[in-house]
Amino acid sequence: MSPTKKTTADEQQPSPVPAKKVRLNIPAESHPHHAGAAKALELKAGDHEKKYDGDIVRKRTEVEEQVIAKEADAELIVESLPKDDSVPKVDLYLPQSLKDVIFCGHLVTDLDSIAGAIGAAALYGGVPASASKVNSETQFALDYWGVETPKPIEELLKADPNAKVCLVDHQQTSQMNPAIQVDNVVGVIDHHALQSKTIVTDKPIYIE
Repeated sequence: MSPTKKTTADEQQPSPVPAKKVRLNIPAESHPHHAGAAKALELKAGDHEKKYDGDIVRKRTEVEEQVIAKEADAELIVESLPKDDSVPKVDLYLPQSLKDVIFCGHLVTDLDSIAGAIGAAALYGGVPASASKVNSETQFALDYWGVETPKPIEELLKADPNAKVCLVDHQQTSQMNPAIQVDNVVGVIDHHALQSKTIVTDKPIYIE
């Protein structure tokens, strides 16, 4: 009598059958999401409500209300886009108002302030300046990368009192070097939130 072979649990299970992909030919106009976000948001329980699976209802947010309200405008924009795959060429835009100006960071100069001034001057075609003496960390970085320390803003404005200035890494007068006249500020390049003592100018200036 032949010995009985024991089978493992894996051997007893049938091999899985690959799932067959089924494509449903449902007309786009009959699908509730055919127009994107706007149509999806219109699956509502009330005039200004949205219903989820499981009968959960909440009020629409202001953003959702605007998406629905601007649906027609969005469709016009989509229809106006080119039908082929060509992408229009867009040249780099550099505002002429920042050309040849002094780019200066804030008082108590730190690394991002001085680096921002150097980078902006290189990009827009100007001169970097330091608002105060750089700290040891900043000086180390400048020395390590072989970058010349920008001249003090007082020195540059003494040579040209009417020079135009772009503030970098700040927009508050409390952080601005006193040698800078607000009337000579032509731009602000900053990533901070607008707070108290933000500069006020009599004319439009470049903001980034």
